[in-house]
Amino acid sequence: MGNQVMEQCDIAIVGAGMVGAATACLLAAQGLSVRVIETQLPAPYAPEQPLDLRVSAISQASVALLELAGAWQHLRQMRICPYRRLETWELDGFATRFNAADLGLPQLGYIIENRLVQLALLKRMEDFPTIQTHTPAAVTSLRQSADEAVLMLDDGTELAARWVLACDGAESHTRKLAGIGVSRFEYRQHCMLINIDTDFAQQDITWQQFTPSGPRAFLPLPGQHGSLVWYDSPTRIQALAAMSNEGLAAEVRRHFPSRLGSFTVTGKGSFPLVRRHANDYHAGRIVLLGDAAHTINPLAGQGVNLGFKDVACWAELLQGAGDDWHQLALAERYQRRRRPDNLLMQSGMDLFYGVFSNEIGPLKLARNLALNLADKAGPLKEMALRYALGLL
Repeated sequence: MGNQVMEQCDIAIVGAGMVGAATACLLAAQGLSVRVIETQLPAPYAPEQPLDLRVSAISQASVALLELAGAWQHLRQMRICPYRRLETWELDGFATRFNAADLGLPQLGYIIENRLVQLALLKRMEDFPTIQTHTPAAVTSLRQSADEAVLMLDDGTELAARWVLACDGAESHTRKLAGIGVSRFEYRQHCMLINIDTDFAQQDITWQQFTPSGPRAFLPLPGQHGSLVWYDSPTRIQALAAMSNEGLAAEVRRHFPSRLGSFTVTGKGSFPLVRRHANDYHAGRIVLLGDAAHTINPLAGQGVNLGFKDVACWAELLQGAGDDWHQLALAERYQRRRRPDNLLMQSGMDLFYGVFSNEIGPLKLARNLALNLADKAGPLKEMALRYALGLL
């Protein structure tokens, strides 16, 4: 193995998830040679498969990015669920409602299983002879010079690239190898995802109610299916996770709004809530995108949309640089563009979450009045929604 020839590429992407695969498609379309390193690819799609627990609310801006990457056409042939209305409230009668029609849009976005977004992008990657995938493979070590970064893979490959893009998720190994620190904040809550079959025909609304122990939300899925999101204390979520599907359904009926209607539980999973933000978005020729750079409270389903904004920004910077696409200054420019936006969204979610997570009487009244006012705030309300949808 020691005498193996070093392989060369323009861009090495660690991680073939949604963010990594989208980046590969966009950069290959610019004529760059791309290597993608992935430990495990997802199971192929079959229509009879049960719906995955991990879903995202894909914004209009993210749809535009997936169209640009050439993957949206593949997604349309799988499962997608448009949603046109969004409602959030704490006390009955004090709700904020958003409707796609008010913005002149056909929908606010789509609820899509993460795996299917990834599969559509992987399918598109096959169209590019300049993309080569190493799988199953993982990065074991990394060294850098002024002009390139060299990755050693566990299959013995030594790979030199002008840029290494860390798209390997919240616990990014590449980030650690690059020596980039991360600040983390653990919320005192866990989140449970529950898939249900519902008696209602496919719905086009996603709603969320705030309670003293955390938000409860409903996301529509294709057909007569839905995803419930239940935030609560770690001990409470662990107790729910230990229940049978029937036992859990009984608890959901007791604690979710009656508008949920009749349903049966088909699957469940849970995870702790952690906010992370990398201290830097780059170190030399290593650049962080998506969850490797930032994770957010999943309250508004914005996580992957922020990741796709990172992708769009990086692809735009490289394209705009022309023959200078390998200049180190681009990494700093990327950080200056993306870090403030991601921080704003993280802080906004935390503020929202914090304001609704306590039981102080006057604050409870004030926030419900605020929700009611927000519902009547015309242009302000529209601007907030356009920002959340990535249209600003």
